[in-house]
Amino acid sequence: MDVPVASSIAAQPPIVVLRPTQQTIPVIFASPHSGRTYPDEFLAATRLDPLGLRRSEDSFVDDLFAAAPEHGAPLLSATFPRAYCDANREPWELDPAMFADALPPWVNTTSARVGAGLGTIARVVASGEAIYRTKLSFAEAERRIRTCWQPFHDTLVELIAATRAEFGVCLLIDCHSMPSHGHGTRSGGKPAAFVIGDAHGTACAPRTARLAESLLSELGHSVRRNDPYAGGYITRHYGRPRERVHALQIEIARELYMDEGRIERLPGFAAVQAAMTRFIEGLARNAQTLIGG
Repeated sequence: MDVPVASSIAAQPPIVVLRPTQQTIPVIFASPHSGRTYPDEFLAATRLDPLGLRRSEDSFVDDLFAAAPEHGAPLLSATFPRAYCDANREPWELDPAMFADALPPWVNTTSARVGAGLGTIARVVASGEAIYRTKLSFAEAERRIRTCWQPFHDTLVELIAATRAEFGVCLLIDCHSMPSHGHGTRSGGKPAAFVIGDAHGTACAPRTARLAESLLSELGHSVRRNDPYAGGYITRHYGRPRERVHALQIEIARELYMDEGRIERLPGFAAVQAAMTRFIEGLARNAQTLIGG
């Protein structure tokens, strides 16, 4: 298993935007958790091995949606890893226990995500293991947020504004993956292959959510809505149906396409990638429905 390493976060741009020659549909795809470039100073500061760190990634999700530009939609991806800075959080969700100095009073230290150790700068990886050997400085957190979180969201804001100006409406698809263990439903039902989240109807028009659900169901896999994932910061923050900006989070079961222990693609990866391409094509075919949504 190879872990891309950068001598500093500036060694590689924090984001990649794959743009179509011309945007032809009012859809944006974003992958905030598939980044896999680990700064060497971060690796030196962690108590975990690279494999342990990588289990927090939504590995290869950006590749699953790589066909978006071919069908007229931009794809925004973070290159920085979630364990280093989490773009799907508020900009200043920080755990004071992680830092050697006092945090400013305006920092959000009380959210449920901070309590779980999964703030903007995470204290633990997805498996619950602590990341750091020693405490960080607030200046380090601020640097990561300014150089990673901010460019991701600045770019997303620009893409949404341009899409809405061109088409009168925008649909943001927030792309994620979910582990094979621990994504059963809240009611104890069988885990689904896909979970779409519309923040319980507040982030996306019902017609648009139904369209996405139908397109995913046509792929031959089970689909659930908002159970157990209703959408994170990106979906809830940017989804504003009254302003004709809709957001949907999509979670893909990792066992469909990757070996979760080794962080490697399975032979079935190509089939899931092709399925996501068909999903993108379906959105493109129904662009008029989205515009009218």
